[in-house]
Amino acid sequence: MSEFLEATAVEQLSEHLWRGEIVPGWRIGEVPNGGYVLAIAGRVLSQALAHPDPLSVHILYTAPTGIGPVECEVTPLRQGGSTSYAALAMRQGGELKAYVTACYSNLDGLSGESWSSAERPQIAAPEQVAPLGVHGIELRTSVNQHYARGGDVFRRQPPDGSGVFEGWLSLADGSDGGLLALLLFADCMAPPVFTVYGPLQWVPTLELSVQLRARPAPGPVQARFQSRYLSDGVVEEDGELWDSSGRLVALSRQTSKVRVRPQPRRPGGTAQ
Repeated sequence: MSEFLEATAVEQLSEHLWRGEIVPGWRIGEVPNGGYVLAIAGRVLSQALAHPDPLSVHILYTAPTGIGPVECEVTPLRQGGSTSYAALAMRQGGELKAYVTACYSNLDGLSGESWSSAERPQIAAPEQVAPLGVHGIELRTSVNQHYARGGDVFRRQPPDGSGVFEGWLSLADGSDGGLLALLLFADCMAPPVFTVYGPLQWVPTLELSVQLRARPAPGPVQARFQSRYLSDGVVEEDGELWDSSGRLVALSRQTSKVRVRPQPRRPGGTAQ
């Protein structure tokens, strides 16, 4: 079993109750990464519901999690012919840490028209981009991050003011991780606001939504994350993920708080 699958393993305790374990290797500072927490919840739901694949998942991070066991209580909402709906409450030490609502389906059974108004960005291949060093960030020991755009800010270069990070993500153990890895990757790159203010100590995520469109092909996942509006310390982050075949496999949006101490440098953009 891969490191990622071991780290997201869950066991059923009763009809609607599961237990998982948050383990070291997936933290930023002392706090487990939000995408990792979502992947654990997503795995519970894939076992609890009649339909196995996440189609749309939303999580509220009500309090930071920590290393140790978590209990996940599932509330089924409705089961249709092609979609199951449910809510999940994740608790640790009796405290609510996250609340998830989701609809699950069978992605291999989807059919219908396809259309897009945007093309997949053309960026340097992952082997042409040096991976970001660990530099004390535990998560980077478990997830390879290759920044093709915006990454110079981590090499003591000034921020470019774009509000965009682009690059490649993959599990460090070489496994693919499937759909659950997409839930992880939706929160794995640094906040794009770093390209405006430089690396900040903490940009806590309040909530995250992920839409999954297809099962990813094996190989690195191309990622693009963008922030356009920072208002009174609150910022949105939109994500797009493509698999190694170039197929769009996931979209995401999250809301975060930005805590800035120094005066920002803004090569582009305007202050609000």
